[in-house]
Amino acid sequence: MAFLEVKELQKKLGGNMILKGVDLTAERGEAVCVIGSSGSGKTTLMRCLNLLELPDCGSISIGGRRIFAAGNKYGDAELRRNRLNFGLVFQSFELFPQYTALQNVALALRLKTREIYKAERRPKSELRRALAENDERAATLLAVVGLGDKLGAYPCTLSGGQCQRVAIARALALEPAVLCFDEPTSALDPELTGEVLRVIRSLKTEDRAMVIVTHEMGFARDVSDKVLFMSGGVMEESGTPEEIFGSPQSGKLKAFLNNAER
Repeated sequence: MAFLEVKELQKKLGGNMILKGVDLTAERGEAVCVIGSSGSGKTTLMRCLNLLELPDCGSISIGGRRIFAAGNKYGDAELRRNRLNFGLVFQSFELFPQYTALQNVALALRLKTREIYKAERRPKSELRRALAENDERAATLLAVVGLGDKLGAYPCTLSGGQCQRVAIARALALEPAVLCFDEPTSALDPELTGEVLRVIRSLKTEDRAMVIVTHEMGFARDVSDKVLFMSGGVMEESGTPEEIFGSPQSGKLKAFLNNAER
């Protein structure tokens, strides 16, 4: 069994079947890029993978443990725990404007810490120490993405590329098993796109799997171990970058790549 295994995901939205039985696998250390035209179901797939939308059919497993199976009943607390397996970077950053870069990254850590300490009724002195450690980790992650000098900056003072790097640091904060990106450069101009892609490329490690929805074909070719082409809510074709870009088989994939090169 693969480290991340997604089987037969289906999702209907507004009466339309958006995902029609999607399969996806990824091993630790692998980067899987998902490509396809607008409307092919890529964003819905990412939202279902992160359990922000619950699939109507199918299952999701990580490390041999099933974290979602359609038809099963899940309470809110269990869904929250299962979502922690994933870190998601959105197209439009989704930062809290009232918080600094440090606070945006530390927020999830602080909420988790407070929840644990409250449940275990630990002393307030221990809680304060743990919250300070959360801030230290957030500062370290911002340094990792090249923003060690922007801890106190608010999103309105940062460039789009810097905001997206804050979002990446936030996604890393809870050490997810799978790091997901949904068109992370779609809101950026070409110069800022390059800086974000360099950061994403640097995050490829043996500790996690990465699933990246992208319209950057050069990036998909360079960074991915596997490329999946979606069309009409299904995985039309999959393979290595060499196979997908060098020897496409599907007529739909050939047409997509031709359009992407224009």
